[in-house]
Amino acid sequence: MDSLEEIVLYEQFDNLEFIASQIVAGFITGLHRSPYHGFSVEFAEHRVYNAGESTKHVDWKLYGRTEKLFVKQYEEETNLRSYIVLDTSSSMLFPYRQAGKVSKLSFSVCCAAALIHMLRQQRDASGLCLFSDRMELLTDARLNATHVQMMYARLRELLKEDAVPLNKPTVTAEVLHQLADSIPKRSLVVLFTDMFSGGPREELFAALQHLRYNRHEVIIFHVKDKQMEEQFEFSNRPHIFIDMESGREIKFSPNEIRETYRRKIAEYYRELKLRCGQYQIDFVEADIREGFREVLLSYLIKRSGLY
Repeated sequence: MDSLEEIVLYEQFDNLEFIASQIVAGFITGLHRSPYHGFSVEFAEHRVYNAGESTKHVDWKLYGRTEKLFVKQYEEETNLRSYIVLDTSSSMLFPYRQAGKVSKLSFSVCCAAALIHMLRQQRDASGLCLFSDRMELLTDARLNATHVQMMYARLRELLKEDAVPLNKPTVTAEVLHQLADSIPKRSLVVLFTDMFSGGPREELFAALQHLRYNRHEVIIFHVKDKQMEEQFEFSNRPHIFIDMESGREIKFSPNEIRETYRRKIAEYYRELKLRCGQYQIDFVEADIREGFREVLLSYLIKRSGLY
């Protein structure tokens, strides 16, 4: 499956790992049916034997069937170190407790779980970072099953009601600076955030540049409700708009500011994309009203480009 149905299934069965596997399975099935059918998504359980290395771990049974030498890969072996970085501030709760609507946080959690599933199947080590106005969690990047289950457990907690309170702010730049210096060089950093950074833009851009200066590869998934947060398609009647991170309220009719809002938000997004392009950071728009396909495909393309 490659739709938001998986989040509904999670609410029914409380099994995030199962939902992650279903998201990935549906995505791969769809990928083979799409124009990307030639894109390699085979998960590595072996690697090609290199002449001169020890034959201790050669899979001789596979050699008997194929007459080719492959080496078994074990838990401690990894191709890539990846860190899933998730914004857990209050703005990620939008749309807030609306029946039948998926929040930015729920969408990001399911995407993160699916990526962790893919990473492990590809023998890539993964770590998890959660942040708001501070770094709340940063794990090492590991491949073993116990570590993966711990990450799923922390992600499951975020889907519980009231797991993230209102009025919880974001300070993205400070956290990214800390992350850049805390993780091993040449890691893949996968960031899920709505880009409401809680500080001056230049500080955010400097933090992103710091990640690249420290040789980390970066993908930013800009998580948003495009219809409401970008197009501002609220009904034309007075609304009370509440800043979920500060609690500030303002009442007005959307028609009064729609065009100005659209222009300002478009300018901000253009600057984000421009800066990310300059820093060679992959910037991917992740609309919560769409499926998971763009997130997973963008990750696979990025990973293939690193080898």
